Amino acid sequence: MTAPVNDTSSTDLRATDGRVPGRRGQATRRRLIDCTADLLGSTSWRDIKVIDIASAAGTSPATFYQYFANVEQVILVLAEELGEEVGSLAALVHGQWKGDRGWDTSVGFVQAFMDYWERHRSVFRVVDLATEEGDLRFRGMRTRALNGITVAIADVIETSRQEGRSPAADAMAMAGSIVAMLGQVAAHRYGFEFWGIRTAGLIESQASLLYWSVTGRKPPRH
Repeated sequence: MTAPVNDTSSTDLRATDGRVPGRRGQATRRRLIDCTADLLGSTSWRDIKVIDIASAAGTSPATFYQYFANVEQVILVLAEELGEEVGSLAALVHGQWKGDRGWDTSVGFVQAFMDYWERHRSVFRVVDLATEEGDLRFRGMRTRALNGITVAIADVIETSRQEGRSPAADAMAMAGSIVAMLGQVAAHRYGFEFWGIRTAGLIESQASLLYWSVTGRKPPRH
């Protein structure tokens, strides 16, 4: 199974006038992106203004417009960047699944996924909201961000299924369901904690389902 090639047009480093900025320009552009991400953590994305981003970045609105047409374009760049860490997560999925080490692989991956989501929580929140509202750009970026993980899980499930271990009838369907679960749990993590469900318990529960999906066995610690 292979993932589709990503469209990286939204992360084009060209300035709004078509020029490719130099080192200082790229640093300014990066600072504007990072400040936007910080603001998303405390402010609704629809309430963020260009002047807010420019002020946080220590520059001017005129400088902002050298790199971005509007606030939404910066958020689209942040959304596209969600896929940059997928390779390392997919590598964790392709770890050792036989014997007790399989449980360690499962727990390690779920923990890493939870950490990944937490690092980008504010961006995922915007992407999920825009996706629910029918914005195809954000929906496509969310799909691309998680597709590599889904394909990696499907690969290990299919290998295990062919060896007679995984109970999955459809590896991709099982993988898609697991990734949907991981995303929803990570998104609602603090709601679960409010009800007394600790993050460690969420990780162990999800790891148990992933482990069973790949190996067809109960986790060795249960």
